[in-house]
Amino acid sequence: MAKLKTFSRVRTFSSAIVAMAIAASIAFSSWLGADSLNWQVVMAVVALAIGIPHGALDHLVTLPKSAPWKMALFVVIYVAIALAAIWAILQWNVWGFIAVVIMSATHFGIGDSAFISELNHLKGNTSSKLPVWAYAPAAGLLPVVIPLVNSRSTEALTKVNAELINWHYGYTSEIQIAVAAIATLSAMALITRKRYRDLLDLALLAALASVAPPLVAFAVYFGCWHAMRHTARLTSLLPRSIASYEGGNSRGAFTHAVIPGLPALAGTLIFVALLAGFSQSNVSDTFLWLTLVTIWALTVPHMIVTAKLDRAALKN
Repeated sequence: MAKLKTFSRVRTFSSAIVAMAIAASIAFSSWLGADSLNWQVVMAVVALAIGIPHGALDHLVTLPKSAPWKMALFVVIYVAIALAAIWAILQWNVWGFIAVVIMSATHFGIGDSAFISELNHLKGNTSSKLPVWAYAPAAGLLPVVIPLVNSRSTEALTKVNAELINWHYGYTSEIQIAVAAIATLSAMALITRKRYRDLLDLALLAALASVAPPLVAFAVYFGCWHAMRHTARLTSLLPRSIASYEGGNSRGAFTHAVIPGLPALAGTLIFVALLAGFSQSNVSDTFLWLTLVTIWALTVPHMIVTAKLDRAALKN
């Protein structure tokens, strides 16, 4: 089945990219030094750019056959929510960041679980839903929280925004222990159900969060893991992708889910450049911060829109 091929390839690709990012982080840290930020910023910007288009098709998924005025209204509301989120994060950096961390961990964990649920359904796997839900908390917390509480997070957050350095208010050890306990329970649940491929996913996410620098860890996860898997899920909903599946063209189905989102990448970069231009700080010092803020803000309406899609996937 073409759709099964797409989902399987995307899962293999995302896992392979994360493994390569882990190896690259070790190599670059050894050759260029763990304190060098240039290679980290380059990897982070490239990975973030890969991930941005995946959320640009929300209007097509939510209102696939709506009248133009209804589509326009949806876009206006969507953008308004994102702009409000940008203002809130810029206004209250620390609390806005904490809200983003909680929201992202929830969204990523549920989204990745929904991807696996759809993949299992395509394979005809009728096993219990418990492993999927056991997978979700660890899958969300490991790539989001652990990079922000390790010893190198201070340097990364200084590059992004120095006000975020103490976002955890000193509870780094407690947060690490809590996440480790949740991940351990998730791993035990997966082992008892012999879900070893799901366990490998968690092991890769844990290694990425522990080994790669925080900027690289989040960006690679967002762009090359979460975005790729979400895009694969969109192929089940987009008419042109569905038509490609009917013709047995799995690669074409995925391509048709990527191309419509590319203008969003250009739009995001233009918006960030304009926002940086109005900033009172040096553009080079604020570009990465404003890029991250924009992506975090877009996650708010994106999470609201995809909630229905995730819920349907997890019920199957």
